[in-house]
Amino acid sequence: MNKTFIAGLALGTAAFVGSAQAQSNQQIHVAGSSTVLPYAQIVAENFGETFPDYQTPVVESGGSSAGLKQFCQGVGPDTIDIANASRSIRDSEIKACADAGVTEISQVKFGYDGIVFASSASGPDFALKPAMIFEAMAAKVPQDGKVVENPNKSWKDVDASLPDQQITAFIPASNHGTREVFEEKVLMQGCEDSGAMEAFTKSGMDKDAAKEACVSVRNDGSVSEISGDYTETLARIEANKQAVGVFGLAFYEQNQDKLKVATINDVVPSAETIASGEYPVSRPLFFYVKRAHLGVVPGLSEYVQFFLSEQMTGEGSPTVEYGLVPLPADERDEQISNFENGVAMGSKS
Repeated sequence: MNKTFIAGLALGTAAFVGSAQAQSNQQIHVAGSSTVLPYAQIVAENFGETFPDYQTPVVESGGSSAGLKQFCQGVGPDTIDIANASRSIRDSEIKACADAGVTEISQVKFGYDGIVFASSASGPDFALKPAMIFEAMAAKVPQDGKVVENPNKSWKDVDASLPDQQITAFIPASNHGTREVFEEKVLMQGCEDSGAMEAFTKSGMDKDAAKEACVSVRNDGSVSEISGDYTETLARIEANKQAVGVFGLAFYEQNQDKLKVATINDVVPSAETIASGEYPVSRPLFFYVKRAHLGVVPGLSEYVQFFLSEQMTGEGSPTVEYGLVPLPADERDEQISNFENGVAMGSKS
């Protein structure tokens, strides 16, 4: 962390002490992504200890989409200050924000995470490819030149190299940012790699219908969508040792005694393979700041700067020890500069 930033943080803290004392009932409120949740909790706890003049921020989960919906409800004491997200905000959400008076939003990228496929630690190894996952989980697949309802019952039906184990999968529901990345980087990629995309278009589907078919999962009981957080998915796998679940890398790493991770394209997911770009299913992590609340909610600016500090999200920080893949130093500096200089997202109508 550069000296200018440290000095600026200290000066900002001093300037906000009076405001915090005058509005001691005010507290930073954060909601959103379950993937980002543990990182935000770590930062919030450390923030409360480092800046005793401010209350420890309240951090809640609910999923990226739910957090952004709360964030876009308006400006004022009854609305949250920050939305955590494991995907970037959509144009439709920026418009919803603007329609409710949330016209200046700071997008803050603070690190990277990987999406992993994991099963019971006592179960067999899985060496997966996107095409295999698509053929196991898609609602429809091509067979003998026709598009049919997915007939695969076991992973071995998909590929002879896979375990002879019933296909039972727990994936994030649409309220989670993880689902969007799962669809784009796994199902869509697998659809293309397997030749299903071509088969769908040849069957008479237009481009949009073919894309929709690529990301539609089966509803015959083989695939279940989990709207809760990763602890619910873990509980499902503990209850069904043959199941496979989708998790964030950090959650898996915290539960390696219970879970066994699958390789994707023969690459083991890790902070190193994500940072290098070798592991194919990774994504940036964000939080979004309501700039209208800066200078009103005590400590909000300091919290953002503290989150981006090397102390909190740099090499050797507690979030990295937990499993975050940190931003390169120049990228972190850029995020700090953008926030301090008021770079904001506006309405995209």
